[in-house]
Amino acid sequence: MSTPTETIALWQDEFTAIRRDIHAHPELGLEEHRTADLVAAKLTEMGIEVHRGVGVTGVVGVIRHGNGQGRIGLRADMDALAMTEANDFGHASTIPGKMHACGHDGHTTMLLAAAKYLQTTKRFDGTVHLIFQPGEEGAGGALAMLEDGLFERFPCDAVFGLHNRPGLPLGHYGLRPGPMMAGVAFFDIHVTGKGGHGARPETTNDPVVMGAAIVQALQSVVARNVPAAERAVLSVTRFDAGNAYNVIPNEVRLGGTVRAFSNPMMKLVEDRMRAISEGVAAGLGGSAVLDFRVITTPLVNDAMEAVALGDAAAALVGEGQVKREFPAVMGGEDFAYMLEKCPGAYIVTGNGDSAEVHNPRFDFNDAAIPYGAGVLAAVVEAKLKRVEQTQD
Repeated sequence: MSTPTETIALWQDEFTAIRRDIHAHPELGLEEHRTADLVAAKLTEMGIEVHRGVGVTGVVGVIRHGNGQGRIGLRADMDALAMTEANDFGHASTIPGKMHACGHDGHTTMLLAAAKYLQTTKRFDGTVHLIFQPGEEGAGGALAMLEDGLFERFPCDAVFGLHNRPGLPLGHYGLRPGPMMAGVAFFDIHVTGKGGHGARPETTNDPVVMGAAIVQALQSVVARNVPAAERAVLSVTRFDAGNAYNVIPNEVRLGGTVRAFSNPMMKLVEDRMRAISEGVAAGLGGSAVLDFRVITTPLVNDAMEAVALGDAAAALVGEGQVKREFPAVMGGEDFAYMLEKCPGAYIVTGNGDSAEVHNPRFDFNDAAIPYGAGVLAAVVEAKLKRVEQTQD
């Protein structure tokens, strides 16, 4: 009996064409109307039950087989990024300022390929929910689907997701139990002082000086407040002040990002940032207001489901090509919200020697389609194992 990867590889041309079509027509978060139309049409062609508009533009396909009561969710993201593609191949983006620079075109295609395999072979007993999620890149797509009753309408005993990984060889996988990706927050700090003439700074309460002092003081948060056994990142990436050489402005705006692997650590960083910003500004005669926005919670793999997903990968390519203690990364992923509601796991699959994600030269490796689709199908077959009927 062939493996899911071997079977799906026979359909390589079909799914390469689908992936490249999606790549050429990128859509931003919660605007994936064409992509959702394509997904729904392909699922319908396969004879799969389709539900539209789950979380604005989300799509859920449902495959049922046998009498099993088990229910597994498989999730892929569909959205692109607001950036200009630098590639000039035939399937490059046709939409100025939009690009599939993170491989969500490939993830969507992988889940479609897994859907075809599961619907065609039916080597499982139970229900599979195919979750095509919009708006992963900061648009709140996972929460939108959850608020739209995703797991109430499509209950899952476990849910699994994946992502391509540039630099990881083709046919290799990586995952880990526990925290695998960081929680992400964006912040703005509005600093207010008293502006005036650049030649007479003594008549002002200079918010530029306040802002600079705040940036410097914030460097103490990770160095002096985060325990050595924990990991966190605080980066100020924006400093917007005046626009004239001889005018001290009334206000300054700072902005940036925070990453941490636990919600309590994220809260600790937020609290210290607020105290430091307000205290430094007040000490220099001004005020500061922190706007701290959590974009996604840390992604935490369930220990048992991480083993199950790793075992499914090893059954396809051998244990030597599955790294079960893959390094946790500071990048964020809103699949984390689904994992807070339902046990499950997230795995990365090799994209080979490609440009990094979020790079204008990135392109998903079509040769990875059978590996991503295969591991999703394999974990379904393992979790919803079919009981073969025998005759006396």
